[in-house]
Amino acid sequence: MKYAELVRKLQVLGCQFRRQSKGSHEIWHNPKVNRSAAIPHHPGDIPEGTLRAILKQLQISREEIEKA
Repeated sequence: MKYAELVRKLQVLGCQFRRQSKGSHEIWHNPKVNRSAAIPHHPGDIPEGTLRAILKQLQISREEIEKA
C-alpha cells in the first residue's frame, strides 16, 4: 500500500493529521481510541510489517482498512 492510499483510508476512518515529525514522517491520530502513530512519507510501498505496526498502534483492523 502506498502512502497516499493509506492516508486516504485513514481519513475515511476518522483519523487526523497531527503534525510533521522528524524527516519524512508524519504523526496521525485516531480520536476514537485516542492513539497516535508515525507514518513514513516515502516513495513506493509501505513495508508490510510497518503497515501492520501502524494499524496496531492506531487500533484499526486489517479488515477496516481494506473496506475504507
